[in-house]
Amino acid sequence: MSLKTLRLQDRGDLRLAANGKVLLITLACLVAVGCKKSNSPVPVNIKPPDTTTVVKGPNPVVKTNSQKIYVHYMPWFETPATSGTGNWGLHWTMANENPNTILGNGRRQIASWFYPMIGPYDSDDRDVIDYHLLLMKYSGIDGLIVDWYGVQNVGDYPLNKRNTDSIFSRVPNAGLQFGICYEDATLAQDKAVAGIDTLTAAKSDFSYLQSAYFGSNSYIKIDNQPLLLDFGPQGLKTTTDWQQAFSVLTTKPRLLSLEYAGDVTGAAGSGEFAWVDATDQANLTGFYQNRAPSLPTYFAAAYPGFKDFYQQGGWGNTLFLINYNGAGTLQNCLNLAKTSATNYLQLITWNDYGEGTMIEPTLDFNFTSLQAIQQYTGVSYTVAELQLIYKWYTLRKKYVSNNTVESQLTQAYYDLVALDVKDATTIISGIN
Repeated sequence: MSLKTLRLQDRGDLRLAANGKVLLITLACLVAVGCKKSNSPVPVNIKPPDTTTVVKGPNPVVKTNSQKIYVHYMPWFETPATSGTGNWGLHWTMANENPNTILGNGRRQIASWFYPMIGPYDSDDRDVIDYHLLLMKYSGIDGLIVDWYGVQNVGDYPLNKRNTDSIFSRVPNAGLQFGICYEDATLAQDKAVAGIDTLTAAKSDFSYLQSAYFGSNSYIKIDNQPLLLDFGPQGLKTTTDWQQAFSVLTTKPRLLSLEYAGDVTGAAGSGEFAWVDATDQANLTGFYQNRAPSLPTYFAAAYPGFKDFYQQGGWGNTLFLINYNGAGTLQNCLNLAKTSATNYLQLITWNDYGEGTMIEPTLDFNFTSLQAIQQYTGVSYTVAELQLIYKWYTLRKKYVSNNTVESQLTQAYYDLVALDVKDATTIISGIN
């Protein structure tokens, strides 16, 4: 079974006033930054501590590499506090792992060979989201492309939608962009479980994307078209299907399919994106040299390696292995991306622990992937800033009920998004 086939079974603003100018406001007027959860793209008001915070708009990171660099992001992680069942989400457990079990090395038992530096987390957690976005920003990543299952009430799709809404509500604060990778294979599940016709479900999904996301200033656009990746096509199988599904849209998105699959979309499509494959570098080289030159738009790809947990987790057979070689495999992919003659690169992935393609900091690789990306993007930042962001996150969790410290950490967050590293360091170092 190929990677692309199995993944289809498995995967399914706050916009600051004054456009980035510094505002001095009381936290009583602050929106969203103090909000622990947000179940819609609209930030939620809360009652914060009685103090003042200098709210700074996000400043753009200077890069020497002009390529637009986005990272594929999984929004599907749940803890007992957020899953709605009191259990860990299936992407931490698969069929047979139990994160409540603490192993001899102190780690929770999760469905992965690798372990997040912050431990298994909830994708709807505001602190986790901000931590991820800050790491991306200081690595020179321009935005994230979230793996999206649609709006139907099937399986864990509603949780994925909720988490995606929460993530996107935080993105403008960090000054990044966001986009969608649509899992159109879920349309078969919509029909099998909920009895919803494939085209009806697709039209509902696209209508939601248009109303909730496409119009945002933070949504990724190419030539004024909202970007839409499709992990397939697998559910919408003909040109006619895509034309009918897109009929509900007033603005046609820039639709990119998986490599070598774009012909299915016909006139609705605008190109393709590369993906990780068992043949590794040969697949990328072949795509860049033989397929990409004929495409209007295409995305290069870079990944750290591949080691899935499917057989061990009871989700099927092992697919294949691509050795990591430290950051060597990622570096080889980045070197190829330099020669790909495209303005767009997708990093695969931020946090797919089930397949072992994560580039976020782990206890196994630490910050090595992000350091390689920093060098590729040409930012002036180093591992020191990444470690500072990690410390900021740990303090957020340590002092979660201390209003005074939380206020200081909120200020440090604003300093970080504004690239005022010195001010943020002073605050964070003074707390601990």
